[in-house]
Amino acid sequence: MSEASANQNLKLNGLFAFKEGMSTIFNEQGEAIPVTVLRYEPWVVSQVKTKEQDGYEALQMACRPKKSKNSNKAEKAHLTKAGFENGAQFVKELRHNLPDGASVGAQISIESLNKGDFVKLTSKSKGHGFAGSVKRWNFAGGPATHGSHFHRRPGSSGNRTWPGRVMPGKKFPGQYGNETVTVRNVEIVEVNPTENVLLVKGPVPGARNTLVKLVRE
Repeated sequence: MSEASANQNLKLNGLFAFKEGMSTIFNEQGEAIPVTVLRYEPWVVSQVKTKEQDGYEALQMACRPKKSKNSNKAEKAHLTKAGFENGAQFVKELRHNLPDGASVGAQISIESLNKGDFVKLTSKSKGHGFAGSVKRWNFAGGPATHGSHFHRRPGSSGNRTWPGRVMPGKKFPGQYGNETVTVRNVEIVEVNPTENVLLVKGPVPGARNTLVKLVRE
C-alpha cells in the first residue's frame, strides 16, 4: 500500500468489525452496562461505484490479505490497486454517498462511528443445526405424564379435503439459526482508536469472530 493511501483515513456512515465477546463496563453514575466488544481491522477501499458506471453509489472494501495459493487471477488483478499482493478474505460493499477523497487504496477510519451514535447491526447468527419445533419455534409441547404420547411433536399439520396440503410457512422442525439477523437502534458505548476496539450496548448476533456490519441510523 502506498504512503499516500495509507495516511488517508475515510470517515463513512458505517463500517465492518469482528465480534470478540461480551463484557461489562460502568458509566459515570456507577451503573453496570453490558457491552459487546467488536474488533476493528484495517479495511481498504477496493472499488468506487458511481451512478454513471454502476447505477448507484457505493464503496467496496477489502480486509485481510489471502495467501497466493488461495487467490485466483481475477482477485489479484482486482485488488492490486488497493495494495493487496493477492486476494482478500473479506470483500464487502457499503452503500454510501461518495465522500471527498474516496479513492481506491484509501483506508476506512474506525472513527467513522462515535460514542453515543445509534447504529443498525447486521450479522449471521449462531447455527444450531437441525432442531425440533419446541426448540426452534418455542412450542409448548404436550403433557409430560398421565400416558400422554404427545410431548415435543409439532402437532397436527394437515388440512381437510380442501386445500388438502400443508400451507407454506407452517412452523416445522428444520435448520435453526445460521441466518442473517439485523438489530436496530444499538448504542455505541465506546470507540477506542488506539486498540482498534468498539463497544456496543447489549448482545450482538453470532459467534466469536463473526463479521458485523454497523451502519449509523
